[in-house]
Amino acid sequence: MPKITVDDIEYNTEDLTDNGKAQLASLQFLEVQMKKLQNEISVYQTARNAYVSALKSELTVSS
Repeated sequence: MPKITVDDIEYNTEDLTDNGKAQLASLQFLEVQMKKLQNEISVYQTARNAYVSALKSELTVSS
């Protein structure tokens, strides 16, 4: 029986109403989407750091 924990209380997902199951599915979907966005932000931050580093190198050479 799958369980979820909300506010430190464990619930059996099988005991949820249809609406509760729909809310849980929406929450799980959003959690996945948010993780994808966090991963994208990490990639962008890494690229940004590389561009800043390259720009600093160019500024040092040209001065």
